[in-house]
Amino acid sequence: MKIKCPKSNLAAVQDTMDILKGRWKIAIIAALCYDKMRFSDLQKEIGGVSAKMLSSELKDLEINQLITRTVLNKQPISVEYELTDYGRTLKKIIEHLAEWGIEHRKKIIGKIPEVAEI
Repeated sequence: MKIKCPKSNLAAVQDTMDILKGRWKIAIIAALCYDKMRFSDLQKEIGGVSAKMLSSELKDLEINQLITRTVLNKQPISVEYELTDYGRTLKKIIEHLAEWGIEHRKKIIGKIPEVAEI
């Protein structure tokens, strides 16, 4: 007997993916899992993301109540981002994704023939 995934689960997964889709959102959440960060530190930590794209992704995450943005009252003005309590509920998912990614990389690299190595 084949067990099907309930349609409500599929819809919930799609809802989640709609919120987290994009090249940078999961990386941003992962970077913020352990501490708050300034914009420039986030950009350095993630690497490869433009300031415009990072700003856009941060706004989306803020709209979805996953992060908070705090303007620090110092010169020069600086902005810090951190996960909300709600955003921290994603920490276990991020950890599981990291574990899966490590194992997947081992599995795939293990299958690459030696002649393909450069």
